[in-house]
Amino acid sequence: MQFFEYNATMESALWCDRNECTEKKSELFNRTVDFNGEAGDKTFTFISDVSNKNITVGIITTEEIDCEKAVGKFLSRMEISAAPGKIAEITFERIRMLLSRADRMSFIYDDCEVLEKFRIGIISTPLRNSVDFAENTVAPCKKEDIYSSACELTTADGLISELDRIYSGGAEAIVKGHPVHYFIETDDTDIRRETHRTLLRALYDRRRIRNQKYCFADVYANTRINCDFYNALYNMNKGGCVIIRFTPSDDDEGGYASSSRENIEYICNIMKKYRNSVLTVFCLPRECTRVKEIFYEYLHNTSFVEIREDPIYGDRARYFLNSFAEKHGVEADELLFSKFDAEKGYLFSELSDMFDEWYDGHLKTSVFPQYDAITSVSKAVKESKPKGSAYDELMGMIGLDEAKKVIKRALDFNKAQKLFAARGMRNERGSMHMVFTGNPGTAKTSVARLFAQIMKENGLLSKGTFVEVGRGDLVGKYVGWTAKIVQSKFAEAKGGVLFIDEAYSLVDDSNSYGDEAINTIVQEMENRRDDVIVIFAGYPDKMEEFLRTNPGLRSRIAFHVPFEDYNADELLQIAELFAKKKGFRFTDGARDKMHTVFENAQNESDFGNGRYVRNIVEKAKMCQSSRLVAMDLDSVTEMDLSTIRAEDIEIPFAYKKKPIAHIGFAG
Repeated sequence: MQFFEYNATMESALWCDRNECTEKKSELFNRTVDFNGEAGDKTFTFISDVSNKNITVGIITTEEIDCEKAVGKFLSRMEISAAPGKIAEITFERIRMLLSRADRMSFIYDDCEVLEKFRIGIISTPLRNSVDFAENTVAPCKKEDIYSSACELTTADGLISELDRIYSGGAEAIVKGHPVHYFIETDDTDIRRETHRTLLRALYDRRRIRNQKYCFADVYANTRINCDFYNALYNMNKGGCVIIRFTPSDDDEGGYASSSRENIEYICNIMKKYRNSVLTVFCLPRECTRVKEIFYEYLHNTSFVEIREDPIYGDRARYFLNSFAEKHGVEADELLFSKFDAEKGYLFSELSDMFDEWYDGHLKTSVFPQYDAITSVSKAVKESKPKGSAYDELMGMIGLDEAKKVIKRALDFNKAQKLFAARGMRNERGSMHMVFTGNPGTAKTSVARLFAQIMKENGLLSKGTFVEVGRGDLVGKYVGWTAKIVQSKFAEAKGGVLFIDEAYSLVDDSNSYGDEAINTIVQEMENRRDDVIVIFAGYPDKMEEFLRTNPGLRSRIAFHVPFEDYNADELLQIAELFAKKKGFRFTDGARDKMHTVFENAQNESDFGNGRYVRNIVEKAKMCQSSRLVAMDLDSVTEMDLSTIRAEDIEIPFAYKKKPIAHIGFAG
């Protein structure tokens, strides 16, 4: 499946006034419906925007077409004359934006309906926020440049061998299938990126893949994947490539890799379903023998080429060090090679670090000796741990993997600015506005409060203030009040976090005050991006609708953090944390009974996650008290006072088994 955008200049404007505009849009809408009805299900062409004499046209197609002829035929049908324009293959994000604009301009009926027609609608739903998924495009490249790029990589041995195979055959007129797929094995993100980029350029050059766009997604061993989403992702990339970056769990290489097996099976089944229409590149760490065995177990009928980063030795390693120096316009000296061991194998990252350390000293001793007395960033900064109790508290909380990942990234970014300031990295904090999506009781507010404190304790925010607001705190009673109220809340949150709970409630009214609030929020998010972090929180589906209400809102959100419902095991761990803080413990029988209660509770529509756990624990404490006062007071021990037993766990009425009614007479 491919997406195209066409931009051109028309010979004359389509309308002059509002009445003519409405009438002309209606005509174009009807002609578009007729045109696509005749075209069938494989291609959809539409006008996205008309501004003065400029026109933008979008195309979605599942077959190989001559785009210029297709656009020419469409414009002719629309009775629009235009000079030759520019056409380019674009990503899903871009075509979705074009469809959304066409919907707003009334050139099409419904943008979501179009995506559903091609079975890719799920990719534009809130579910995508829980998937680390992104897109890129293959840049056309000459054969000699492709080989030149490959020679600069530590994956060169396997990569160049595969390039030789790719270029040994003739270019295909039509992609008929894929004789092999790929494993790229490296721990270095730069090497991984350049390796698959070089590989895809060669495949595109030889017509082994038709699409310029490709997608990559991160699959984690401990995060269950959604098969419907990945089916749609593969369907969208027919004629192109999907890159799966798999991250095993810590114990995967220790034996059974049970945490990874299910996800590997899912992704392999989808891959095999599309193996002739979609090229798959699996990216794995270097040392992942056991995990790779599981992949091969599910892919035994599929052929793969392995491209691996191996340590480089001797002259080739020296070549990389010399090439680093050449790129920096300096000459390598003996000091650079003083720590170099010709007998040792080096990875790219190790050679890069060796050169960087030498170059930093070289600049200050040979190029700019006036800075010789200035010390570089100390090693202690690199190895320093996050400060403060809030960080430890967040890391000790059950689950919340995505939230923990975001705060780690923010802290690493701050650390990188300190480490690499001398190399030109600007000392600034990028946009950190976030969206938290999840059901009640999944710790969204607690995490937001900890974020504010962590960022204050580690120098990312000046005060760590936490201001929580809802619709009632932002929307005024009279015209002109709302903007001032919103601005005052941003001022109150200066140097900290403004937490907007159930933000979508701002648009759940018939007046314009909610819109005024949103517009002011967007403006303040930009004006105060350096000293206020805004966190929107709420249900996933409603939050997605909310983000579409203002064009500037989504673009200012840096992180989408999903808060998953806790499973029964996690709920039990939370209960034990509550108990520990209150100075008591559970017996094994109490744990088993509580686990059963949590399993049943998860099926209820009003299940409250962590809040529900707190209620169960508090009721258990009350039941324990009733049991203790009924005992002989002299026999009550310290252990009794600090222990919750199975009989103290109350099974909610909704989960109790109903007695079986017997019909007939009792004997």
